[in-house]
Amino acid sequence: MIRRRTFLGTSAAAAATLAVPRAAWAARAIDWEPLRRAVGDRLIDTPSPLAELARNGGRGADALFRQLKNPYFLSDTPGLTQTLGWIDAWTSQPSLKGVAAQSPADVAAAVDFARRSGIPPVVKGGGHSYFGNSNRAGSLLIWTHRIRDIVLHDAFRPSGAPASAAAEPAVSIGAGCLWGEVYRTVAAQGRYVQGGGCLTVGTAGFVQGGGFGSLSKEFGTGAANLIEAEVVTADGRIRTVNRFRDPDLFFALRGGGGGTFGVVTRLTLRSHPLPTTIGGALFEVRASDDASWRALVAETVRFYADTLFNPTWGEQIRFGPGRRLAVTMVCHGLTQDAIAATWEPFLSWIKARPGYALAGDPMFISIPGRSFWDPAYLRQLPGLVLQDDRPGAPADNIYWASNRGEAGQVIHAYQSAWLPNRLLDPSRRGQLVDALLAASAGWSVSLHVNKGLGGGSAYAIRSTRETATSPEVLDSFALVIAGAEQDPAWPGIRGHEPDVARGRRNAAAVTRAMAPLRALAPAAGAYVSEADYFQADWKRAYWGPNYPRLAAAKRRYDPQWLFRGHHCVEPA
Repeated sequence: MIRRRTFLGTSAAAAATLAVPRAAWAARAIDWEPLRRAVGDRLIDTPSPLAELARNGGRGADALFRQLKNPYFLSDTPGLTQTLGWIDAWTSQPSLKGVAAQSPADVAAAVDFARRSGIPPVVKGGGHSYFGNSNRAGSLLIWTHRIRDIVLHDAFRPSGAPASAAAEPAVSIGAGCLWGEVYRTVAAQGRYVQGGGCLTVGTAGFVQGGGFGSLSKEFGTGAANLIEAEVVTADGRIRTVNRFRDPDLFFALRGGGGGTFGVVTRLTLRSHPLPTTIGGALFEVRASDDASWRALVAETVRFYADTLFNPTWGEQIRFGPGRRLAVTMVCHGLTQDAIAATWEPFLSWIKARPGYALAGDPMFISIPGRSFWDPAYLRQLPGLVLQDDRPGAPADNIYWASNRGEAGQVIHAYQSAWLPNRLLDPSRRGQLVDALLAASAGWSVSLHVNKGLGGGSAYAIRSTRETATSPEVLDSFALVIAGAEQDPAWPGIRGHEPDVARGRRNAAAVTRAMAPLRALAPAAGAYVSEADYFQADWKRAYWGPNYPRLAAAKRRYDPQWLFRGHHCVEPA
């Protein structure tokens, strides 16, 4: 049985957690003046509205907790994170102070101060770390939120590259950018950059974690498209790294873990011709009995293997209790009629048999590539996006309605595992079907087929092979994910506390659901940015044979282990 740390489930424990680190640092009488002289008014306080609420007895809790469902509010508040905690693991905590960096020089000053003072630094861009690595009590927050420049290049050649090196279209983006704004800017010029599916995810942490998007089977991972990065290392140096300059550090930044090797301030990513269209297929179907359910799961596996196992299709197929199948697939380059034609055989199979009920009409959509991230266009499509509802918020602040549940979440459990291509072979499909049936009997499990690059383009495979992500991803058709969470909660706020008992029950249920799928691939690795906090053998699971090279880079660029985090590469 996994040994779990005790979660802060009472107001007394929460108060102690807040008080002890601050008291300990206060006893040292920290002199912030050298840092203030270096960065001026960019040295900021980083209070947590949640901590303040707990201290004042919870007055105004309902209003705050409504705001916590807005990812832009979480992103714009330095003392908050997009995930507020994980049962038996961590709870979001504010730093002692923060540097709202506007330049690499600000970041370098913060890193130098952290190293000299012994105050641990943490880095927050979008603040989406499931492991809590973008917050830490008693820390100095390096907040890259204000570094937001976006520059497109028709022909970019990395610094230090020989004249013979080919220049290529690219985009340079500040570490504080969110993917929605990057997509809009690049698409307006007829180009595409591989980022995340969620519009409010930060760019730098995404790429450093590897970074899968809806179209990764065609365009590879975010890390695979990184050409150059500007990064401040533990010695306070501002470095420009690429395959010609500091190549081992460059390799580490391509999937070695966010905030592990330094503070990235700028990324330059390869851009691609914009797909003519981006679209999808969305529907749900329920089987009325076990025999019909088994047949439906088997047909889904067959249809995916024969029709969708290619660079055109990505995203999710979910199998859930109550014999429910949910399809949320994304594609590129297809018209609405072509999408409907692709799915017609599968839907005809369902309609021709008793025992199945579709939850409404299937939805097939195809949006011009230039419009796919355009807020004005997307707002015309009912229920697709939500708006940042704060007074005076920019009109472009939209997010997918399907991502609202993640804003401010407290995770109960989250597990992932790559499923190898061989399970799609006709001789192995029966085993995969059996495992999906067993897994979904008590919990939902989702096949994220864009997060396994099996069946992907030659470019996606070749470019991702050069990154730090475990090469297991190249021969896996999907990342299977099972998770559980609750709405925003925080210890010590009456009526809004984490449900620890339910969280532990759900964690056990997720483990049971994943067991049949893990049995198919006992040594399956996992995606570092979407994995179990309690993952055993995490070094091998996240990076496979690449871990020794990452550890060597850590020893060279951060020998004193200034940049730390849960399940991050270690220098020893």
